[in-house]
Amino acid sequence: MSAPTPRIHLRPTMLSDLDFVVSVEQDAANVPFITPWERTQHEGALRFPDSRHFIVEMGPEAKRGGYVIFQGCRNPHRSVELKRIVLLPKGQGQGLGRAAMRLLKKMAFTQLHAHRFWLDVKALNQRALRLYASEGFVEEGRLRESVKLSGQGADGYDSLIVMSMLDREYQARVALGQEVG
Repeated sequence: MSAPTPRIHLRPTMLSDLDFVVSVEQDAANVPFITPWERTQHEGALRFPDSRHFIVEMGPEAKRGGYVIFQGCRNPHRSVELKRIVLLPKGQGQGLGRAAMRLLKKMAFTQLHAHRFWLDVKALNQRALRLYASEGFVEEGRLRESVKLSGQGADGYDSLIVMSMLDREYQARVALGQEVG
């Protein structure tokens, strides 16, 4: 039997959260899977009207569990990107990523009125790839060896896998009870 899905919600990131955001990015368990930003890049995402930057809070005590960034929120083609999802490593295997993805899909399709919700993920991030596929994302293609590996002892390049979900695919999942709608 799987663990119960954690109760989470998103709240807009404040400048006072940026030390937390940067520390989560720089955690050794997260570095291989992302390209960390500098604090000023996060500050820009907070101010740029096309972006949404959120803190993932979990449980009744609203503990910070990570953060997410949407880009393309004002895209005229209604193509919204999940630019970044970074969670605390201690939450792995407890359903936090799945709960966050379901909340993010709902937000993208119902609040931001996305036609297409997309992301890219490093090929070496097999856990995330399995999660996205199980949540209905479809692989669109690969950007071969497009990112330099970072972290201790890293040498070489990794590919990015582009995945997306369309609004009609999301609505079909809602109709099947696979989404909270």
